[in-house]
Formats: sequence, structure tokens, C-alpha cells
Amino acid sequence: MSTLATPAIHDALSDRHAGLRFVARQPILNLRGQVHAYELLFRSGRENAFSGDPETASRTIVDDAVIFGLEELSGGLPAFVNCTAEVLTEDLAAVLPPGMTILEILESVEPTDGLIAACRRLKALGYRLALDDFIWEPRFEPLVELADFIKVDILLSDAATRRELFRRIRGSRITMLAEKVETQERYMQACDEGFTLFQGYYFCRPVMMEKPKIPANRQSHFRILQMLHADHMDLRKLCPLVKSDPALSYRLLRLVNSAGFEARSDVSSLQSALMIIGEDTFRRMATLAIASELNAGRPAEILRMALIRARFCELAASQCSLSPTEQYLLGLLSLCPAMLQIPMEKLMPLLPLRSEICDSLLGARNPERQLLTWIEFHERAGWESCDALVRAYRLDPQTLDRYYAQAVQWAESSLRSAV
Repeated sequence: MSTLATPAIHDALSDRHAGLRFVARQPILNLRGQVHAYELLFRSGRENAFSGDPETASRTIVDDAVIFGLEELSGGLPAFVNCTAEVLTEDLAAVLPPGMTILEILESVEPTDGLIAACRRLKALGYRLALDDFIWEPRFEPLVELADFIKVDILLSDAATRRELFRRIRGSRITMLAEKVETQERYMQACDEGFTLFQGYYFCRPVMMEKPKIPANRQSHFRILQMLHADHMDLRKLCPLVKSDPALSYRLLRLVNSAGFEARSDVSSLQSALMIIGEDTFRRMATLAIASELNAGRPAEILRMALIRARFCELAASQCSLSPTEQYLLGLLSLCPAMLQIPMEKLMPLLPLRSEICDSLLGARNPERQLLTWIEFHERAGWESCDALVRAYRLDPQTLDRYYAQAVQWAESSLRSAV
């Protein structure tokens, strides 16, 4: 293979380094012409076509759904998500909400005993399964028995093959989906044959969505990966590592407030969020996150600022009779709009925090925000404003300066060694 990058690859790398992630979605229509669901498709750059490794693509799409919310990517409709054998057998897809997710088993997947067992586990959790580009072979019969949808490529199959497939599934509750429907003639033919769902360029080409990527602290990933392989994760050791990575922290909080968990109480620390989702789900989520981030560029300056804010608020919380863990989250999340390029108002419903913390993130000058306000003034060299805040809340300016210096040291240390 040539080592020279093509223009398309160069553009994709530029986009990746610019901190963007790309997802395309293509509608799946019913007989009434209404959108029944969307298929989410991996894109490596702005070019609206697949390029890359199917395994990386599958893991990245699942990770995107955790970060940005499956319901947002699919507009609240069910979503078809392509899955390789590894994503299924390692239960990585189990981080997605079962009620909205159709796990699409790629045509290249071999129906091994392990794969069939994994599909049974996922079905028991409430996931629906689809067989992609399906062509009947006896070895696929166990998967057909589990399938909720069968997708047939209209361009690559003939009418006789499709008739035989319909005969074999007669009496089952499988929904038949015709894909690669590119002309009205093909659409009418698929309708006549008994298909009830349709996907293809005749209706709509995949629509690209660009999503900003959260900068990740990749140094901590190696330590976290070691802990993921332990029989039991030590939360006391794990939490500091997660805390040093805003990307992973955001995924964790986003996941704990998703349809699959719907935290019944406010989350005041990353440790409480970890306890809610449990070890198994965290292992899956962290594996996806780390796999998608390890090859990215160096951490951005915004990551350093987020860590300094978080650590400062945590250290100084005792001066104000505030919760250190909650103050850490406040400082960390205060820069999420800059990381994600999404207004704070749109982020708030996604994060299970106390109303006072939410108000602080939205700019309210309440007691919970006093430390964050101080460090914001400090970042802009607003010394008079810092002094006024110190007087208003009766804080010790020398202690705050010392905590700020410690926070800077801690952030630099975290970025270098994940300690």
C-alpha cells in the first residue's frame, strides 16, 4: 500500500486534528413514506462515503452515540447501528439504550457459538437485531431465529432469491427491509415483493452531521486500560484517573443520565456516577472511548484550563463550606461549551446535577459559583474583580493564590503522567 496520503485522506486527517467527529445518517422509510428509523454511518471526514476499518467504524459509532446521545443523533427515532463480531461478543453495544437501538449484524460476521450467545444476551436485554445484506445460508439459521429485521440488497440479489427468502421466514415476525433502493422501479418492485421498510438513494442520501470532539487526556488512558483488565476495579484509584480526563468524565455523566439509566437522584461526584452505571458498563464505555481517542493529536490548551479550574474549585471548596467533589465537576464542566461548541443551555438537560450547580453553570451568581467566578476573573487578570469577590464572600486571597498554584501543578502533572 502506498504511504502517500490521497487528498481525501489528507482532508480526513485535517478534520480529525481540528477536533471534529463525523456521523452520517440515512432514513429508513415505511410503506406510508414516513421515517421509521435512521441508520447511523461512520465517516472519517467530510467526504460522505465510508473509508476505513469496519471494526474502528463500529466502535466509533457506538462511542459517538454515548457522547452525543443516541436520541439526538436519531431525532428520537430508533437507530440502526452497525456491529462487528467483536462489538457484539464484548458487549460493547450494551452501553446504548435498548429501546431505541437496532444492532445491525454486518454481513462479514461469522455465526460462531460465541456470537450467537452474545446475540441472545443482547436480545434478553431488550435490543433488536438486524441482519445486514442478508443472503440465505443454512449456517445463518440461528441468527435468523433471533432477528427482528432482515435487510436485503436489492441491487445484488435477484427476484427468485428474494422469493425463496420470504418463503423461509413465512410465519415469523421478522420485518423485511429493502436497501439500495435507487429508482422508483426498484421501489415498486420491493413493495410488490412484500418489503415493508425501504432505504436507498431514491429516498435520501446519507446526511452528514459534524460534532465537535472533546479533548482527551490520553496519558491517563494507559493507566485506565490496566485497571479495566483487573478482576475488580478499585474506585479509589480509578476516580482520580477519570477526573483527569474531561472527555471520559463527560461520557460518564452523559451515560448515567441516558434513557438506559435515568439517574433518580442528582449526581454529585464521578464516584457516584460510576457506582450507578456499574463496573461492566464502565468497562465497555471506557474501552470505546479510549479506542477512539488514542490516535488523536496532543491535548488542547482547553483541556489544561478545564483541569486547572476543576482542581482549584475542589481544593478551595473547604474555604466556602462547599462539596469538593461537586465543585470539581463544576470547574470541569464549565468549559464543556467551548469543548463541544454547544451552548450550556443545551447541555444542561443531559447532565444529572443539582439545580444550584446547573444554575452556576448557566451563570447565576450563587454561593456555589463563587470559586469558579474567582478563577474566571483570575484567568483574565481581573485582579480588582478577584479582590471584590474575596471581600464579598470573606475569603482568604493568599490561600486562593496557593490553591491556584497547586491546581496548575496538578494539571501539568496529570497531563504528563496521569497521576
